Amino acid sequence: MSDLLGEYRQVLLALHIISFIAWMAGMLYLPRLFVYHTTADAGSEMSETFKIMERRLLKAIMAPAMIATWLFGLLLFAAADFSQMQQWWMLVKLVCVVALSGFHGLFAASVRRFAEDENTKDQKFFRMINEAPTLLMIAIVFLVMVAPY
Repeated sequence: MSDLLGEYRQVLLALHIISFIAWMAGMLYLPRLFVYHTTADAGSEMSETFKIMERRLLKAIMAPAMIATWLFGLLLFAAADFSQMQQWWMLVKLVCVVALSGFHGLFAASVRRFAEDENTKDQKFFRMINEAPTLLMIAIVFLVMVAPY
């Protein structure tokens, strides 16, 4: 199987990067929507509009992109015969991706809380939490592009 995957490594890598970019676009935009949503009164037209935007971003873009990122990443990993797992940078990258997935879960929970008009966090919280995916993205890119060389 790894031979077959190896033949398509460049395609898998391209799909992995495209998926990651789409996922990160949502991970950077959704908390920004939360910042603005905190200023809208519950039940207002603006609040209802934010609910639609947040749900669609999460369900139509972020979730499929996260799944695709994991899928193509695992296929790339399998194509490498798991040899990369012995390298420190790959372990750190994996930890960062797991952390990013955790923030995805936190954001999904926030979408649910906003949808039920039960959000208790203020805009300062969402402004601060918005930085975590950015820092993880920077770490992931540097680990992949610099550490192996």
